[in-house]
Amino acid sequence: MVEVRIEQPDDIDAVRLVNDQAFGQPDEGRIVDKLRNSCEEIISLVAISKNQIVGHILFSPVTIDNKGSVIEGMGLAPMAVLPEFQNRGIGSELATEGLRLIKRMKCPFVIVLGHDQYYPRFGFQTASKYGLQCQWDGVPDEVFMVLILNASTMNDVSGVVRYRYEFNEAI
Repeated sequence: MVEVRIEQPDDIDAVRLVNDQAFGQPDEGRIVDKLRNSCEEIISLVAISKNQIVGHILFSPVTIDNKGSVIEGMGLAPMAVLPEFQNRGIGSELATEGLRLIKRMKCPFVIVLGHDQYYPRFGFQTASKYGLQCQWDGVPDEVFMVLILNASTMNDVSGVVRYRYEFNEAI
């Protein structure tokens, strides 16, 4: 059993540790730190088990360049669970709660660049099916996915999805 809640200021070091250990490198933790300092629109959640932060998920703004206009949505990245707590449903609890909050915000879509066998359980589909392309070259089609939350807003939308600049250092 884990508790999922909004990240608090005292959680920062533990969140960095979770990301560093889950990904085996510091890039994701650095991106989270930079986004926390530069972007008020992020949603950052932690999973807690026995008073220890064991998981983290972050949602940050993304845009679609759509035929001369810009459509705003959110990107799910990163999501991390301490290695010794993986495969226990913690990531699913984080994603479910985060998506619940995003839906309440009336956000039209969420993008994820992730495992094609994992994210479809939350409703994500290949983004190219909707005419959406990743800003970075070489990203395999099957791992770049979208969850459409408002079909009327997203009707006839296509174009390049752009993450915030903080993500560029990890690509």
